[in-house]
Amino acid sequence: MGCDRDGMIWDELNEECGVFGIYGHPEAARLTYYGLHALQHRGQESAGICASDGERLTFHRGMGLVTEVFDAARLAKLRGHMAIGHVRYTTAGESRLENAQPLVFTTGAGSMALAHNGNLVNYRRIKHRLERQGSLFQTSSDTEVIAHLIARSGCEEIADGLRHALAQIQGAYALLVMTERKLVVALDPNGIRPLSLGRLGDGYVVASETCAFDAVGATYVRDVEPGELLVIDEGGLSCERFSAHARRAICTFEYIYFARPDSDVGGLNVHLARKRLGRKLAEEAPVDADVVTGVPDSSISAAIGYAEATGIPYELGLIKNRYVGRTFIQPTQALRAQGVRMKLSAVRQVVAGKRVVMIDDSIVRGTTSRHIVQLLREAGAKEVHVRISSPPVRHPCFYGIDTSTREELIAATRSVEEIRRAIGADSLYFLSLEGMLEAIGRPDGEADRGHCLACFTGCYPTALDDALASHGAEAGGARTRGRDS
Repeated sequence: MGCDRDGMIWDELNEECGVFGIYGHPEAARLTYYGLHALQHRGQESAGICASDGERLTFHRGMGLVTEVFDAARLAKLRGHMAIGHVRYTTAGESRLENAQPLVFTTGAGSMALAHNGNLVNYRRIKHRLERQGSLFQTSSDTEVIAHLIARSGCEEIADGLRHALAQIQGAYALLVMTERKLVVALDPNGIRPLSLGRLGDGYVVASETCAFDAVGATYVRDVEPGELLVIDEGGLSCERFSAHARRAICTFEYIYFARPDSDVGGLNVHLARKRLGRKLAEEAPVDADVVTGVPDSSISAAIGYAEATGIPYELGLIKNRYVGRTFIQPTQALRAQGVRMKLSAVRQVVAGKRVVMIDDSIVRGTTSRHIVQLLREAGAKEVHVRISSPPVRHPCFYGIDTSTREELIAATRSVEEIRRAIGADSLYFLSLEGMLEAIGRPDGEADRGHCLACFTGCYPTALDDALASHGAEAGGARTRGRDS
């Protein structure tokens, strides 16, 4: 279950954050602002930027959207040729200012700032050990564990300290660490979260998605490799592996839902991948209908693909209201239930009297799907056929998506027919696992074509001992391949 920044309950998956870093540009903070704005869809609860002029770090963080946290005056104070930035959606740690990133620390070896996308599955165990050894934690974010491990390593060079920390953590992390003079980048050995490297003039840019490169005029160079460590400083760029090869397991929902359509993930354009998902869905589950519509925004590409494959006209049958603010928070459950109506509305003249195919990317709890089907029926739809461009989500994610218990997932305990009845659709179909992998089209020789499929299959790419212990039996049937399998 997701929740908007205004507190409105919204039944969708949410990812933890997006990161952006730049080295070698006199307006580093300003460009980081633009990069974070392009990544705003990855986190809307807090935003932060830390810059360095080669001598000192300056930073600002705040709760809210990038445009709310920063203005010209605040950006002007963040001077330097190097900066990292972060937008956050909370999964590990509470939604409060002290957890906003980048986290900034002062150690005996100097200052450092950290920005992290993902989730560490063993951070509780490490945190307890560090607390017994005398560490004091200022946040409830798992990212702070990394800072303490670096500080306790005794290494004078930040890259050496980070290697020491990376040898102890497990899970998903696209990580940026900045000191007064260096920018260090690391991606977990399974490459669960996306991270790309670009060039801007003589400088370098790193970002969670390539759409951020377009926003600042940078040129895409390549993806950061799983288990790779990059060091960027006045000597240029150096690359190394900090981990033995592990199975590539990029989060499949980057293609299905998270990433912006204009981004390329693993060399594949997200919009085109989603269109192929829609076309495969049409191949597997055609239906006699009059109109196809997608749930905005992430399902529109798949809906277009479905319409093209079937010849059924695509229409904007659902419109998203992007300006629902805090004014609309209401104290009663009856009024909170109006949340979907405030965020989505059906176009009556498009759907009235029609047999409608509604394309969506996933069903989490089923509450939003039920409300959307009801909206379409109230607008006069004669039939509503729901097609989902991913398999049923039956297992929790421990890598930075906000589904940590099976009880949150309707597909974990109900059959497809039971879900159909629960949401009130005339028919319901989920794309097959094989069809999804074929449609996305990653030319990867790894198992599962280099995807993490844990939320669909319950087979996790890393060890999960700490995560399973903290959630007890709620994880239900989790299987792990291990880091080196």
